[in-house]
Amino acid sequence: MPETNYKDAKQQRMKLILVAGARPNFMKIAPLVRAINRHNERLENIATSIEFLLVHTGQHYDIEMSEVFFRDLGLPKPDINLEVGSGSHAAQTAKIMVGFEEVCAAEKPDWVVVVGDVNSTMACTIVAAKLGIKVAHVEAGLRSFDRSMPEEINRLVTDALADLLLTPSPDADENLIKEGIPKEKIKRVGNVMIDTLIDNLDQARQALATERFGLKERKYVFVTLHRPSNVDNEKSLTSIMGILSDLSKRMDVVFPVHPRTRKQMVDFGIWEKAKQSPRLIFNDPMNYLDTICLVEKARFVITDSGGLQEETTYLGIPCLTVRPNTERPITISHGTNQLTSLETIKSDIENVLNGYHRQCRIPDLWDGNAGKRIISELIKFQANN
Repeated sequence: MPETNYKDAKQQRMKLILVAGARPNFMKIAPLVRAINRHNERLENIATSIEFLLVHTGQHYDIEMSEVFFRDLGLPKPDINLEVGSGSHAAQTAKIMVGFEEVCAAEKPDWVVVVGDVNSTMACTIVAAKLGIKVAHVEAGLRSFDRSMPEEINRLVTDALADLLLTPSPDADENLIKEGIPKEKIKRVGNVMIDTLIDNLDQARQALATERFGLKERKYVFVTLHRPSNVDNEKSLTSIMGILSDLSKRMDVVFPVHPRTRKQMVDFGIWEKAKQSPRLIFNDPMNYLDTICLVEKARFVITDSGGLQEETTYLGIPCLTVRPNTERPITISHGTNQLTSLETIKSDIENVLNGYHRQCRIPDLWDGNAGKRIISELIKFQANN
């Protein structure tokens, strides 16, 4: 994308609030912070300087789910932490809205920039829209077409209200157009998660997580599970843990356990039994660098996460996603991802272990420059509206 010429434009300042609420947000905010800082460093011939505040809603409040990610990704300490904590979807969303309204009233930003699809994304978008503050949504247009997923509701509401919709892929553009979003609001900028992956890959390789866990490259499976459809149902979670226990008789299975998942395993009475499998390696939620180190060297990944579908596609690691749908279909059409279910996962695992590989390529604009393109689009939109 060509550089914008600001030489003859009137000098101005643009004030942003960047919103981060939960662990997946932090990897999407980090490239924006870097891009803003780089932009401001070359202000000599640039007309628009950018001021930003980083607001952490506190939706994820456990140190391993939050603070450690700020440290790993080189993010500054949040300017404001709303500390909303846990609660039902309604309670959490309400707390975020009340706290964020006070922030917006005091700070009067030109833009609120939200990322992803968590409760914080939707809540802060609603507040900004009602206050007449422009909203930019990073990772707009993704759809699972499954409204039983809370994230899908968050995506739909956010995109309906946002002024600038910054998409990662062509399918996202098409979804928004079908929903009646004007084309001039839609800008494809690429995958900002891949910016963070590229920026931190060398450091992740030096993390030596495989050595610390006593693992051999391509001789283990990496697992993450947290979605309610998988972990809140006793029959489903028991079945999944049985499959992982059987798999651990053949190779190591590394499973950083989300707090929600651990609680359900304890409540369902399967935690103690699962821990008896010697090669089923449980761990607390991992920091970003250790996660990427272990994903890159794994034989394959089993997950229900959105971000891991993208990271495995970029890294070329087979991924079995335990979900009936995905809002990231490009990871299937272009990448290494495959949807699986309780009925098919055993055969899907066998296919991977028997050498089946999906033909894959890295999607367009997954190049480490999405953050730069996002800031460019914000400046252009601000200048033209």
